[in-house]
Amino acid sequence: MQATTDQARLDEVRGFLADNPDLETLELLVPDTNGILRGKWAPPEAALKAFSSGIQLPLSVFGLDVWGREVPETGLHIETGDVDGTCFGVPGSLKRVPWAPRPTAQVLLAIHEPNGSPFAVDPRRVLARVLEASAAQDLTPVAATEMEFYLLKVDESSTGAPPIPHVGSVGGIDPQHMYGMAELDELERFLAGIREAAIAQDLPVDTILSEAATSQFEVNLSHRDDAMAAADDAVLLRRLISGVARRHGLKASFMAKPFQDWPGNGMHVHVSLLDGSGSNIFACEKTGETRLEHAIAGCLQTMPAALALFINTFNGYRRLAPGSYAPTLVAWGENNRSVAVRVPGGPAAARRLEHRVAGGDAHPHLVMAGVLAGVVSGLESQQAPPAAATGNAYDGVEGAMRLTHDMGQAVEALDGSDELRAILGRRFVDVFTALKRAELDAFMTRITSLEHLTYL
Repeated sequence: MQATTDQARLDEVRGFLADNPDLETLELLVPDTNGILRGKWAPPEAALKAFSSGIQLPLSVFGLDVWGREVPETGLHIETGDVDGTCFGVPGSLKRVPWAPRPTAQVLLAIHEPNGSPFAVDPRRVLARVLEASAAQDLTPVAATEMEFYLLKVDESSTGAPPIPHVGSVGGIDPQHMYGMAELDELERFLAGIREAAIAQDLPVDTILSEAATSQFEVNLSHRDDAMAAADDAVLLRRLISGVARRHGLKASFMAKPFQDWPGNGMHVHVSLLDGSGSNIFACEKTGETRLEHAIAGCLQTMPAALALFINTFNGYRRLAPGSYAPTLVAWGENNRSVAVRVPGGPAAARRLEHRVAGGDAHPHLVMAGVLAGVVSGLESQQAPPAAATGNAYDGVEGAMRLTHDMGQAVEALDGSDELRAILGRRFVDVFTALKRAELDAFMTRITSLEHLTYL
């Protein structure tokens, strides 16, 4: 069976190359531990190798910090000989790149150790471990993400300068224009470019809307009954939006909190679960609400320890404040956007939870792993959640823990969680926390422009 599957994939690649004879470049893409795409450019024919013998790439790409620097504390660099792993193409990810200036294709890769086993530090493998845990309960997650971003002007004259939002003719006093149609109309060519590129790459883009601040938008993806594919969708959608923006002379930023006084960018994850017969367990008339509450309880219980996965950047913790439209408390509610875990309204068949904590720049595979780890844990323990929050949760919820604004505290909470170490993998947690400590140290030891303004 495996040989037949492998041959079918090679036949698919040959068909793709035959249908695209003008291709000049193949981009081989690996999302690193921060969700930053690493890889190589190669001739188009390398796609055949990616789906057969594999592409060589150092395992140490998963030991790079957000600036692409080696972090020796990860134990993945020269002390190991900086060994190569073997990367194999992710089925279904070989696609043209419509926004590229020259004929180009891309393919996602998953990395394996030299002995052939999946590399434990690869976030795809981390998510796969969680999916194995859900499969052990005979459950299949159905998932989708909502991606928020700012559209900015490109200012090549000053690296590190404050961002400048792209603002059209629609104005006003401190304009938000949430759900505004005029904002969509003014950017019709750019937004149409997103949808056209998504169609070309088979990305299930659903709705596009104007968000809660000037030049902020949200693109929603349709649900998939394959959570790994849903995370792949999010990785590739961010790349697509950024590429189309460049083609229009603009910059798309998923930075969690680019503006001091404006809302931040989030990545919301919607999850339901199918049983062995393909039915949504949360929609079951007898047990659906109880099992949904168990899942919510697990998400809330694991949230403090998983926070470093949901918010993996120093800047991301600035988003956890009232006014950013991001949750600040470990709380849940029905049809309430001020909480961390929301149960959206809608028909019973679509009963699900929405996890609203992650920043727009977080790693989709790790966010998905963190959310589903909470769901699996809750269904296993069958704990009941606290009472649902009503009204404005920013005003406080009795008994609810506040999400930390301190990246160091979040990293230590993950490092000290035996539960998450068991489900995500101990080696991954060791590497991830080493990277985050190194990044935090860089921010804490750097003299900022505010200090110069204040003390010089």
